[in-house]
Amino acid sequence: MKKNSIFTVIVGLVIIILLTNAFYTVDETKQVIIIQLGRFVKAVQSPGLHMKIPFIQSVTTYEKRLLRYDAPPAEFLTKDKKALVVDAYARFLISDPRIFYETLKDMPRANARLDAIISSELREAVASHDQSDIITEKREPIMAEVLQITKEKGLEFGVEIIDVRIKRTDFPHEIAESIYSRMQAERIRIGKRYRSEGEEEQLKIKAETDKTKAIIIADARRQSEILRGEGDAKAIKIYADALKKNPEFYSFLRSLETYRAALGEDATLVLSANSSLFRYLEGPRTGN
Repeated sequence: MKKNSIFTVIVGLVIIILLTNAFYTVDETKQVIIIQLGRFVKAVQSPGLHMKIPFIQSVTTYEKRLLRYDAPPAEFLTKDKKALVVDAYARFLISDPRIFYETLKDMPRANARLDAIISSELREAVASHDQSDIITEKREPIMAEVLQITKEKGLEFGVEIIDVRIKRTDFPHEIAESIYSRMQAERIRIGKRYRSEGEEEQLKIKAETDKTKAIIIADARRQSEILRGEGDAKAIKIYADALKKNPEFYSFLRSLETYRAALGEDATLVLSANSSLFRYLEGPRTGN
């Protein structure tokens, strides 16, 4: 009885192990290949639960999504014999997992192969163009040519290269320092020129402003003198007309103005009794 129980347990464990090893799942972002005794059997790209032969067949998983490869910065020589440090990257897919497995097997080998392909094509493209073409808007058609060639070579390894781009181009360190120094000196020279032109323009504007100011002030003074002269002439005419009509009344008004100007508050005057100042303070005149 005990032997039958032990046998049942052993058979159950074997069945569980076989079932566990016979089934596998595929994530929607992955793709797998089935390997039997080191040889490719099939590729499975549909997600879900799948079955294989236990122990004999194994599962190798690859990424189905878009992958990125960053090439290390490398120094290339342009057509006009100028050195450039180019930092590039690529986007790619594992388009054929069978070819990928048979030629590269894993991602480290894939990155090494991509580095060789991309670096080689970039070096040839840079060597075929001047430095100015690489660092200006002319770079786009150059990179399109590089992409076309690398895409064809990548298909040989089951890889579809979607895009190849240059992230950054720079000068080697020893050259960059001298270039930056020249650029700095050029910017300083341009700044001094702009500052000198600005100061010259400032002096012109100030001189023009001073000239306009002097003209306006002179014109205002002239107009003021004219108006003052006209006012004085009218005042004299008014006084003359008043004197002509009533000399006594005119004399009286002028005397009152004199009193107002001379006799302010707390004013003290010592004058002779015969002073003409008291003429209109003595009371109504009689006779002449």
